[in-house]
Amino acid sequence: MDTKSNKTIQVFWVAMGSLSSLALTIVSAAILSRYFNKSDYGTYKQIAYVYTTLLVIFSAGLPRVFAYFLPRYSIEEGKSIVDKVNRVLFLAGLIFSIVLFTFSGIIASLLKNNELAYALKVFSPIPMFLLPTLGIEGIFSTYNKTIYIAVYETLSRILMLLFIVAPVVIFNGTYISAIYGWLIVSFLTFIMAYFFKGIPFKGIKAKVTTLKYNEIFSYSIPLVVASIWGVAIRSADQFYISRFFGNQVFAEYSNGFTEIPFVSMITASTSIVLMPFFSKMIHNKADIKDVVVVWRNVLLKSAYIIYPIVIFFIFNADYVMTILYSKVYESSKIYFQICMFLNFFNIIIFSPLILAMGETKFYLRLHIFIALLAWGLGYFVVILFKSPEAIAIFSVLLSILKVLMALKFLSSKLNINFLSLFPFKKTFQILIHTCLCMFLVLWLINIYGIEGNIIFRLVVNVILYGFLVLTTAMFFKLEYLRFLTPLIEKLKSYVK
Repeated sequence: MDTKSNKTIQVFWVAMGSLSSLALTIVSAAILSRYFNKSDYGTYKQIAYVYTTLLVIFSAGLPRVFAYFLPRYSIEEGKSIVDKVNRVLFLAGLIFSIVLFTFSGIIASLLKNNELAYALKVFSPIPMFLLPTLGIEGIFSTYNKTIYIAVYETLSRILMLLFIVAPVVIFNGTYISAIYGWLIVSFLTFIMAYFFKGIPFKGIKAKVTTLKYNEIFSYSIPLVVASIWGVAIRSADQFYISRFFGNQVFAEYSNGFTEIPFVSMITASTSIVLMPFFSKMIHNKADIKDVVVVWRNVLLKSAYIIYPIVIFFIFNADYVMTILYSKVYESSKIYFQICMFLNFFNIIIFSPLILAMGETKFYLRLHIFIALLAWGLGYFVVILFKSPEAIAIFSVLLSILKVLMALKFLSSKLNINFLSLFPFKKTFQILIHTCLCMFLVLWLINIYGIEGNIIFRLVVNVILYGFLVLTTAMFFKLEYLRFLTPLIEKLKSYVK
């Protein structure tokens, strides 16, 4: 099997893991948002916000170390590298837990929610167990065993659904009950991750690696600092909305201001697979033209999959929010629509190539610049517009600026034309084609007046849109199904 086909299949398995994870996460959110009142649900979401915000700092960029170093060392040394990084992750998790417990009151005060202090104390042991589980994707993608990522993600999310959501539904528990369930499942996941991380090295005679801690940290420390600024970028809009508009608006915002699950699934999966691939190519001094060919091919495949999905969800945001979170959260659709415009740009997954080149210092400078804009100009957006929607729009514009600046850097570093990095012509064709198909669907629905409940209407829209996109593609010289060919061939081989 050729390299491109193999990478497509590896991305498929990572995507399947992400799909199951996202599906179960959405189910959990949909259930909890119905069983908790807005205030309790807002507090629960704030706990998740605090954890994910600080996680980036305390994980210290270490999960990305696997995908950078493992392709450059023999598999015999791989186990030693994994053990070294795991030890640091456990220590970081322990410190994280102590910080959460100690500063829970201060965090609650910053977010103006007194109930958050006790909730964070209950939650505080969880990071100690969860941080050592990080990095599984980098390990399995390096050794082309991404099917195990799908298995691990599915099992861990099923456990979360059972231990977090079940107590709330069956025993009418509170959000504190959900946190206790989270604590139990974090310990179980910790044990499971330890087993999974050893799978690629079964039957391999291990030897002590020559990779030193100082080499690991010289690569990861700029990522740590970049992560801190990345936290600042991601938390600016959330902080301003939480502080100036209250936890109920924050609940609406947090439900809506999110990427389409399928889109983030595809981009994240592709990034996971490409990072070790690019790292090995650059380490072996591959021709820059070969690197660019792979890069453009990935972007085009992503556009074929993502753009039709984005167009559909922009026009059906109200249906999606109501189905997922009930009629109470229909107002979240505006945040959902705003966030989706970013998906036209974030198919440009620049971090695997930049980090594989070892350009962590530029990565750091980029995040510092965007973070300063997010907090500095973000405050003026709050004062000037007094609108959470304006903050969401500003956040999207900053993310687009970050992508464009990264592209400019790559074009300079690779000594190629900026425009040659992105297949503009073909992606524009995809946009025009999918928009026309969506307008035609809306026209047909309006003419024939489709009746029925909201789920039925959404299903009708999906079927009509999908049919039109696939049957009219030839008139625009588009090949939406081309990327599936290697996957279909592989599945056929499994059947045989």
